[in-house]
Amino acid sequence: MKKEQKHETDYIQKYQDEGYIANFLFDNGCLIDTDSKYAYQPDEIYIVAHHRYEGMSNPDDMSILYVIETKDHIKGTHLLGYGPMADLDEAEFFKEIPKKNYSKNADISELT
Repeated sequence: MKKEQKHETDYIQKYQDEGYIANFLFDNGCLIDTDSKYAYQPDEIYIVAHHRYEGMSNPDDMSILYVIETKDHIKGTHLLGYGPMADLDEAEFFKEIPKKNYSKNADISELT
């Protein structure tokens, strides 16, 4: 039997249940905590996990959910569009996060 594809909301809820409740927005070259309004730079971000999605009805509808912990231990998520409609500045920000700031298990594809 084919396994049902998980959606972004499934993962977001899973991580919120684990304490990753902060929301981050990308603005003006920084990742901003919507509560504290602190603007994080790439070297202040740690990627705990990320999940890639492709739209069921439209393959151009692509996104990545980043599960984040900051240098000051704020835990949350950020959803990034990628592909033809991606924000290039936002994508570049995530490319600038140092590789050492990625968990060894960051690229996971199933809920654990």
